[in-house]
Amino acid sequence: MNLTVLEPQARDIIRRYDQPRAATLPLLWLVQENFGYVSSEAEHWVGGLVGIAVSHVREVVSFYTMFRTAPIGRRELRVCTSTPCMLRGAEHVLSQIKERLGIGPGETTPGGELTVTEVECLCACEVAPMAQLDEQFVGPLTPETLQALLQEGLKAPGTSRPPEPEAFIATDGPVLSTRFKNPEGTWLDAYVADEGYTAAKKAFSMTPAEIIDVVLKANLRGLGGAGFPTGRKWSFIQKDNPKPKYLVINADEGEPGTFKDRYILERDPHALLEGMLIAAYAIGSHKSYVYVRGEYFRPAQRFQRAVDEAYAAGWLGKNIQGTGFDLDVVVHRGAGAYICGEETALLSSLEGGKGFPKLKPPFPAISGLFQCPTIVNNVETLACVPYIFREGAERFAKLGTAKQGGTRLFSISGHVNRPGLYEAPVGVTLRELIEKYGQGVPNGRKLKAVIPGGISAKVLTAAEIDVPMDFDSLMAAGTMAGSAGVIVMDETTSMVDALQYAMKFFAHESCGQCSPCREGTGWVNRIMHRMIDGGGRLGDLDDLLTIARNMEGKTICVFADAAAWPIQSYITKFRPEFEEFIRTRRPAPGHAPAHQVIPLAVTR
Repeated sequence: MNLTVLEPQARDIIRRYDQPRAATLPLLWLVQENFGYVSSEAEHWVGGLVGIAVSHVREVVSFYTMFRTAPIGRRELRVCTSTPCMLRGAEHVLSQIKERLGIGPGETTPGGELTVTEVECLCACEVAPMAQLDEQFVGPLTPETLQALLQEGLKAPGTSRPPEPEAFIATDGPVLSTRFKNPEGTWLDAYVADEGYTAAKKAFSMTPAEIIDVVLKANLRGLGGAGFPTGRKWSFIQKDNPKPKYLVINADEGEPGTFKDRYILERDPHALLEGMLIAAYAIGSHKSYVYVRGEYFRPAQRFQRAVDEAYAAGWLGKNIQGTGFDLDVVVHRGAGAYICGEETALLSSLEGGKGFPKLKPPFPAISGLFQCPTIVNNVETLACVPYIFREGAERFAKLGTAKQGGTRLFSISGHVNRPGLYEAPVGVTLRELIEKYGQGVPNGRKLKAVIPGGISAKVLTAAEIDVPMDFDSLMAAGTMAGSAGVIVMDETTSMVDALQYAMKFFAHESCGQCSPCREGTGWVNRIMHRMIDGGGRLGDLDDLLTIARNMEGKTICVFADAAAWPIQSYITKFRPEFEEFIRTRRPAPGHAPAHQVIPLAVTR
């Protein structure tokens, strides 16, 4: 492995970061993209470049699922097995792959052409069941499309490409989806022609305090899941703090059932950049890092194209548009860790370490990236900001409810006739999303349950869907809006299976830092597997609830809480089904195992 040929690129990467260690992940990506894996020699090389011990590099490599320490096949097929894909037949996809190729997850074809990997959510739930061949999403996988995909996977890389997946995407929303029509994206010239960057010009004529006041009046809340008022968050930055101030964008979208941020990055990246400009000016930041999840190859590439355009046009860099304001943007890729969606874990990862959450306080606004004042905002949140300054805070506020302004991008997946991405006012009801936007449950079946805000949210029954989708209404209903990932389950769904899918995800994605989470998620996963295999006991249900209770509120971050909430809601609301499953050692009546590929009618 001749690493010296990479040194000019490595030096250029290191120069982008305010501290050399923060370049650890991009340097590891540089090695893997050139040699196929990260060797022990490469770990020493990276450690020497950034000034850390090789043991620290080794723990980073072992923490992230996308880094490899040994060669694999010439191509890699990542098959998604999270809840939305399992509901639409991912189990059958895996069995078909084994039948046709003679290999299972973690194995490579005898000729070394293709390695199959089972992965947790790839956040392309609108085309479930789906997979990722090298860097490209492919789906929905019917028997016919799967056969074509496997034939493609056995070819040499770069010889041809499978077709891009198509899904329904709402394009009539007033705030976020107006430029989603073109799957090839809206680039600088078209964005400027559509009043792009006029909001930034307006904001540059205001004081930071005035900007924050506008955002507060708009009632914009954090759309990554927490729902904290955005303007209030910006106000926490201490203006007299002499340290550098950072703006960090959370584009590490990983919540099963959610795929909204991907479309902003791919189809309207300048909306995010303009929102970043306004936010950075408001908090006095001159350096911004955009943390994009590792599996988002295409979104990262397309967003980098927008960044390059903005630099060339004078919208990034020194003395932006003659205002005297400077802002540099670095696109930083993760490497496969759901926990990095938690803001302090994201900062730990960005600093070049494992994605371990940090104790709060201090909060990032006081001591965040590199122990400096930092604001972490979600992609969708900042993509709303240009509209607010272009159309007015009052207009944005009126689109929503009394305490939450605007619209949201709702990701709808699972058992609906038209899975897809929909922009709607935050006060839209869950019933409207399922019946009007998703066009109801397929094949005349009845609705059984819905997850309203990504897999972490407590499940709702069919009788509980007349609820507005804003943060406060869903909290009052005993669940949460979260990431607005709506996962629909029809009457054939086994809630035992559904809980097992969820617990497999949480056990896999726990960072392991806190023992209640590390041990609790593992324990629950083992109990659920035993139950599925026919060895369940009625006492398991109370044990599961006890474990969940002992996880909730007892760890550094809310990951353990997020794992506990599905346990509590599934068992509490569907306990008779769990009890029947255990007593009979078989699925409850009406249950059809989730291993039939459901053909989708797809439109753009």
